Formats: sequence, C-alpha cells, structure tokens
Amino acid sequence: MSHPAPSREPERLKDPVDKAAAGLIPVVREGFRAAWPICLGYFPIGLAFGVLAQKAGIGPLGVGLMSFLVFAGSAQFIAVSMLAQTAALTSIVLTTFLVNLRHLLMSSALSVYLRHSSWRFLCLFSHGITDESFAVNMTQFREGNWSRSEALTVNLVSHAAWVGSTILGAYGGQFIPAGAFGIDYALPAMFLCLLVFQLRGRLYAVTAVLSGALAVILALLIPGNTHIMLAAILAASLGFALRRSRIGGRKR
Repeated sequence: MSHPAPSREPERLKDPVDKAAAGLIPVVREGFRAAWPICLGYFPIGLAFGVLAQKAGIGPLGVGLMSFLVFAGSAQFIAVSMLAQTAALTSIVLTTFLVNLRHLLMSSALSVYLRHSSWRFLCLFSHGITDESFAVNMTQFREGNWSRSEALTVNLVSHAAWVGSTILGAYGGQFIPAGAFGIDYALPAMFLCLLVFQLRGRLYAVTAVLSGALAVILALLIPGNTHIMLAAILAASLGFALRRSRIGGRKR
C-alpha cells in the first residue's frame, strides 16, 4: 500500500506569535517597514523638543536620558515647560502621570494579544508603547498576521528614532538664538494643535473650555503650578459626568 509523498511546502505557522521562529531578519524587516512612518513623524517633533529642552537649560545628555527613560512626547514637553518655570517636582511628576494615564488603557487593549508573553518581554514592550506605536500594532494585530516580535521591533525602532532626534535637537539648539524661528511659540503651538485635533464634538469643546477656565481661576487662588493638575482632573471629571448623564438620558 503506497503512502502519499510528504509535502515539501513549509508548514504554515499557526500562531502569529511563533513567526519569530521562522527567522529574525524577516521579523525585523516587517517591524521596520511598519515603524518608518512613525520615525518620520517623530524626527521634526524630537528636534523641536531637543531645542526647547536646551533653551530650558537641559544638556544633550539630560535630554537623551529623559527621552530614553520617559519616552512620552507630550509629557516631556510639559515637564520641560514646568522645569523652565521652576515648578515643584511634585507638580511635575503628578502632571506627567495624569497625562500618561492613557497608557493604562492602551496596554490593556494590547494585553489581549500578548497573553503568553513573559514578564521580561512585557516590561520591555510596555516601555515602548506610545499613541503611534499602539495604533500601528493594534491595526496589525487585528489583521491577524502580526507577531509580538514584530510589534516589539516597532516599539524599539520608534524609541530609537525619538531618542536620536531629541539629542540631535539638543546639540543643534546651542546654535539657534533664543526666540529665533518662533521657537518660543513652538510649545504652546503644539499643545493648541493637539487640543484642536481632540475636539471631536461639543462635549470635548465644553471640557476644554472648563479646563481653561478652572486653570485661570485656580491660578489666582492657589500658589505654584498645582492649579494645572487640579484643573485637568476637575474638567475631566465634569466632562465624564456630562457624558454619563447624556447617555443615561438617551436610554430613558
């Protein structure tokens, strides 16, 4: 009785997580391919951050360490702005912590695709989660042909691009006179741009106005920079309460 000849085609990987077993080079190549648009976006922003940090009195080494350890663009811009205003360390830490709370939600969403990963891998992977890398990796994971190694490559490549561009900006900042090219306006301009992109409805606009009004009122009543953090918490809480009341009204 003859047996069928064994197929010479390579066995298809059943789990995207196991794609790393097929070879490191293809995995890294796919990760680079997905990460390069993020790197292009990080480069000009990183340069701007490096220049602003240098003008605030932070040297290239400090900028590089901050980008490597924190790796959160908006939080780093806020921290540099508050450092330039000699804000209290507690205020800086709490403010950046609140800004980065969204990472908790992003990590929770990604954890579905990283169930069987070791804690060492998760520690390394979670450090590289940003808004951009989260969007890329979630899209790829949902398409069903993405491995955790490719996702980690996206995070690492994006991280390296951010650190390198901020250090380059810090070195270049010493050759740019203070106030040249509108550098002094770069920080408020960036946050105004971020605010506009988040105004996706009337509720978002109301929350933004409440936050600004509360920040002004609390600044007159509370010394230091804690009014920024308090205004953000109160406005976000009020916005959430308004949203819940609206949803409850629709259900009725």
